[in-house]
Amino acid sequence: MHIVAVGLNYRTAPVEVRERFSFTDSDMPQALQELKHTKSVLEGVILATCNRTEIYVVVDRLHMCGYYIRSFMEKWFGVPREEFTSHLYMYEDKQAIDHLFRVTCGLDSMVLGETQILGQVRSSFLLSQSQQGTGTWFNKLFKQAITLSKRAHSETAIGENAVSVSYAAVELGKSIFGSFSGKRVLILGAGKMSELTAKHLSGAGAQELLVANRTFGRAQELASKFNGTPCTLQEAYQRIQDVDILISSTGSEGYVVTASQVANSMKQRPDQPLFIIDIAVPRDIDPSISELQNVFLYDIDDLEGIVENNLELRRAESIKIETMIAQEMELFEEWVETLGVLPVIRALQEKSSSIHESTVESLFNKLPELDERQRKVIRRLTKSIVNQMMHDPINRVKEMAGEKGGAEALELFTQIFGLEEQLHAASDSEQENVASLESQDVREEEGSPHDNTPSSLISVSV
Repeated sequence: MHIVAVGLNYRTAPVEVRERFSFTDSDMPQALQELKHTKSVLEGVILATCNRTEIYVVVDRLHMCGYYIRSFMEKWFGVPREEFTSHLYMYEDKQAIDHLFRVTCGLDSMVLGETQILGQVRSSFLLSQSQQGTGTWFNKLFKQAITLSKRAHSETAIGENAVSVSYAAVELGKSIFGSFSGKRVLILGAGKMSELTAKHLSGAGAQELLVANRTFGRAQELASKFNGTPCTLQEAYQRIQDVDILISSTGSEGYVVTASQVANSMKQRPDQPLFIIDIAVPRDIDPSISELQNVFLYDIDDLEGIVENNLELRRAESIKIETMIAQEMELFEEWVETLGVLPVIRALQEKSSSIHESTVESLFNKLPELDERQRKVIRRLTKSIVNQMMHDPINRVKEMAGEKGGAEALELFTQIFGLEEQLHAASDSEQENVASLESQDVREEEGSPHDNTPSSLISVSV
């Protein structure tokens, strides 16, 4: 079996390409069903966010896997493969597992260490599981990835430092006030940056949000999202004396707030500090305001300096997570190795069952006077003896398979119990099935359109 990850993200594809490969929530169950019925696919999970679309699959062989997955994408999205193949990446086996772990821990996100992706991975896995799209491999792998991400964020500080300007502004306010509980905030401007800041402030417990904008309708729209109060810019100037925090991002060419306006407001509140954040370029706030007593003014450069410092801290924490990922990969590989013990156990059970059956039948032939009840008792008791004799060897070989040198231990176990014949017969049967499938693939490949995908794109195996 092989694990494969195919996808495109914010690094490999611009937004105009990514938006063509988005899945709606209502369509996802049907997409998972079609993926599950794609040739060679045994298990599948689709992860779709605004920054990435990724398809994770377990396949029985790598031959033609890339072709089948791209065919699924071409059919589902109605986009010719030549328009998206150059944006795709494909990872196999160890690289696919490492990629999933990195994605789930937020190490592959646009915002390093963000936690939203964990919930998205979990939801994608649970949806596929509910559609019977996962099995032994992905039930193990995705649960391990989710648990790893939770541990990474609880045992490191990767998510504790603000790495967006809007969030940094809020964190800076916390350092001054300690808490936003009971604080009043005035936001000048109703653009995207103002909305993100309002979202963070609302989540941090701000008591009241006032939103002012040149276009009053836009102020109303933004304020309604956070149970805030809209007002005009002229009204906002009168409210400066009532608020604790002023955040401005209007995009105006000149100063929106002057030193005299703030000075007059501070006369009405001489002992109450005012925290001002200017995240506009060009600046909205007259820089001389910082000279006023009890006024704390920060501009975009101050915040970007905080963001860069925090990014460095997150990068340092990500190294710890990389170590955790390496450890988890070893654990998954050990688990995979234990899967190799199943054919050996099955062979031992089949051999013991065969010996038991032939021995019991021989006994019955020698004792024809036994009635049916006596035969059942003898069969049951002798079967119990065989099962008890096999119990410890089977448990021990499971343990040995997961330890270092597990392959050699399995080989020795096979020889001790003389299981070569059973395993050889099972292997011959499996090879016949694979040969039949690959013969079918070759016939289909000869009839398929020429695939111009560079070999380097579909051969990223370890």
